[in-house]
Amino acid sequence: MQNEENQMKMGYLIKRFVPYFKKYKHILILDLICASLTTVCELVFPMLVRYITNMGINDMASLTVELILKIGLFYLVLRIIDSAANFYMADTGHIMGARIETDMRRDLFAHLETLSHAYYSEHKVGQIMARITSDLFDITEFAHHCPEEIFIAGLKIIVSFIILCGVNVPLTIIIFASLPLIFLFVKFFNTRMRRAFKKQRNQIGEINSQVEDSLLGIRVVKSFANEDIEKEKFEDGNRKFLDTKKLGYFYMAGFQTSNRAFEGVMYLIVVVAGSLFMINGKISPADLTAYLLYVSTLLATLRTIIQFTEQFQRGMTGIERFLEIMDSPADITERENALELKDAQGNIKFENVSFHYSDDNTEVLSHINLNIKKGDSVALVGPSGGGKTTLCNLIPRFYDVTEGRILIDGKDIRDLTLKSLRGSIGVVQQDVYLFSGTVYENISYGMPGARLEDVIEAAKRAGAHEFISALENGYDTYVGERGVKLSGGQKQRISIARVFLKNPPILILDEATSALDNESEKIVQDSLESLAKGRTVFTIAHRLTTIRNANMILVLTENGIEEQGTHKELIEKGGLYYNLYSMYASL
Repeated sequence: MQNEENQMKMGYLIKRFVPYFKKYKHILILDLICASLTTVCELVFPMLVRYITNMGINDMASLTVELILKIGLFYLVLRIIDSAANFYMADTGHIMGARIETDMRRDLFAHLETLSHAYYSEHKVGQIMARITSDLFDITEFAHHCPEEIFIAGLKIIVSFIILCGVNVPLTIIIFASLPLIFLFVKFFNTRMRRAFKKQRNQIGEINSQVEDSLLGIRVVKSFANEDIEKEKFEDGNRKFLDTKKLGYFYMAGFQTSNRAFEGVMYLIVVVAGSLFMINGKISPADLTAYLLYVSTLLATLRTIIQFTEQFQRGMTGIERFLEIMDSPADITERENALELKDAQGNIKFENVSFHYSDDNTEVLSHINLNIKKGDSVALVGPSGGGKTTLCNLIPRFYDVTEGRILIDGKDIRDLTLKSLRGSIGVVQQDVYLFSGTVYENISYGMPGARLEDVIEAAKRAGAHEFISALENGYDTYVGERGVKLSGGQKQRISIARVFLKNPPILILDEATSALDNESEKIVQDSLESLAKGRTVFTIAHRLTTIRNANMILVLTENGIEEQGTHKELIEKGGLYYNLYSMYASL
């Protein structure tokens, strides 16, 4: 994401935003027609006043009751048209804005789903949440009012200029010559207001991140009695947000004050210059009255633009922060005409595979070559930082290799569709993630729309059916946010049931039992052994006694694959694996 001081140009933001109107162009066109009708109704009034005043001064006899009633009826019809047009603008126009906001939020979420693990490791979830929720709230008003207010303002300024020139050209030129001054003020304050609003958005994202972090870790907070520390952290973020609000209001106050002063100067010019022209017979009292009414309309328009400026800048800030995510490239993409991986067997081959993270040129894996046959069990052991998890993450393309290639059943995984590739791989992680919902919903996530009978069968195979049945509402039991109502072993068995339901030919077990107590570990380990039968399995092992029967054990260190073989071969070798196993066995 861009630095908050590095603002996108307004023209670029508008250019990227305009396509969202395409679906609603008919609504937009009708909205602008209604806007022109309300503008015409407003501009006609001074002309009627001028007409009646001129007749009253020059030919009072011709000003009959019938004429006045006709003028009144004409103006009444205009007001009815104005009311109907205004209702459409306020109702359907706002709904159009809400729909555009909804479309943008949908596109933003869809793009977030395409971004790789690397993106989420570099950006706070709270900041992302702020961009997909609060940042887009102002889009409704912006999408509706921006084209409407600009169109109305432009129409009023042009029509007013033409009419006022018909009344008195020199006075009109004097008035309109002062308009560029206000636009300079607008540009000066707009830049600073937008910068202040962007700081506000960024800070509210920081508050979201801090609150999320504190509330998700509430058990740790309470266990260490650190509520006061969390309050201080929140208060610091809250205070910074107040400071950004103060800065925004400072520029807004300066903007409104300068425009108020400008408005007073405009009235002064009209009254003084108009009076001098009237003394010299260059403008009639009726024309001066109409002139004052038109200037009032013009200033009211400028006032509306000024009031809309804050909304405009908030909308532009929301669009900018929206585009910062939309312009973040998806690191993992499908090639054109990507192939479907059908009936995968589970033969996996690493050919000269190397990998380093995009922000670090230090290689995590270097020139790895492996040939794993269908149904093989591969265990990865070694010290932290050796690349065990990274190697497994390359198979479903959570990251892409920086050199070499990985083949599944003879096909380069980069030539396959992501859906079919990942649909053939099941992952059971140490840090189990359960969604806020029921037990059934969490297990059926492995096969959306699965029948309850299939979910129950998967739970039985995972050794989870017994404890699920004992829950208050069985499979309809709400598990809480991140499964907080369940124990670690229970959550892990639900995640295993989810993979059983998915039934993938390739399985990745990422230290799936390391965080469990001995009793839970035994139950989960039995479930994992049942799950692994007939599949190609990669096991990242924490407890080495669980991988003695693996077909292949890889000892990974910072230097790459230090040792490779079966448990018996590596024990007999007496190397690094022997030392690791002996150390674990002595515990």
